[in-house]
Amino acid sequence: MKAAVVTAIGSFSADIVIKNLKNMGLKVIGCDIYPAEWIADSSSVSAFYQVPLATQEEEYVEKILTICKKEGADGLIVLTDAEVDVWNRHRNNLKEAGVTLCLSPEDTITVCRDKMKLYEFLSERGIGNMIPTRMLSGISSESISYPAVVKPYNGRSSQGLSYLHNQEEMERFLAGGEADNYVVQPYFKGSIITVDVVHQADTGRTAAVSRKELLRTPNGAGTSVLVFSNPTLEAVCKEAARALGIQGCVNFEFIEGEDGIFSMLECNPRFSGGVEFSCIAGYDCVLNHVRCFLGEDITLSSSVTEMYIARKYEEYVTKVLDKEGIKK
Repeated sequence: MKAAVVTAIGSFSADIVIKNLKNMGLKVIGCDIYPAEWIADSSSVSAFYQVPLATQEEEYVEKILTICKKEGADGLIVLTDAEVDVWNRHRNNLKEAGVTLCLSPEDTITVCRDKMKLYEFLSERGIGNMIPTRMLSGISSESISYPAVVKPYNGRSSQGLSYLHNQEEMERFLAGGEADNYVVQPYFKGSIITVDVVHQADTGRTAAVSRKELLRTPNGAGTSVLVFSNPTLEAVCKEAARALGIQGCVNFEFIEGEDGIFSMLECNPRFSGGVEFSCIAGYDCVLNHVRCFLGEDITLSSSVTEMYIARKYEEYVTKVLDKEGIKK
């Protein structure tokens, strides 16, 4: 791989992905739905392109393919769930263009992006201590234990998630007529645990880095974390990654209950928003993710150091205007 297009470079994971790809000697082309002057990392890439929303699927796919051709890109790294879904449907377009899609296989993505399918898949195999999950449609409000959590079966970044405390609140929610798109889970009190996992399907090599999220944004991105080691938890993630056929870097989310038991919430088949925490702690998830698609052995996570890490925001000037509002 000589050049890679990275999507959604305004997202949390973009900065470390760009930095580490460049450290590998790759040409990095960035894109986002917003203009360059809104995106701090637009100046960190060799070229930047504003692209349509992934929901404008035909226009979005055509634009990315055009960028790959123009820039000579032979790799594509997508950073958001919506784009993962699109490219899972358009793998052949990239293959025909000679571009490697750095994502897990199609069937793996299909399972991971559907919370009901993931629950059934791992529960049937006794992996992960999955939080009980049911489709909301077709069940009565009386049969649900409260408090409960409802969320889109294929949701992202806590969007559409609601906490319902009693049957009355559930009935109001069901009156909205959206039950077909939602799953329901019992509310588990505890700490959010994210485990960044890199799995190489052909060699069976797997690395895992765990962190407790101490402070989070409303969309579920950790801003202060504790990176820690838990061989039992990491073994569960490795087993799940092997069973799912993961290729590259994904992240598993758990709730650690007050009793110390870990219950799995989901698997996000992309870089986590906090993947830089794992890189800082000693494991280069980005480098090893790419290695999975280059046929090179990944390294293991034995050198990770337990530590607290806090994220801060920093200001960047992206364009200077003159008095008439024109770029100088």
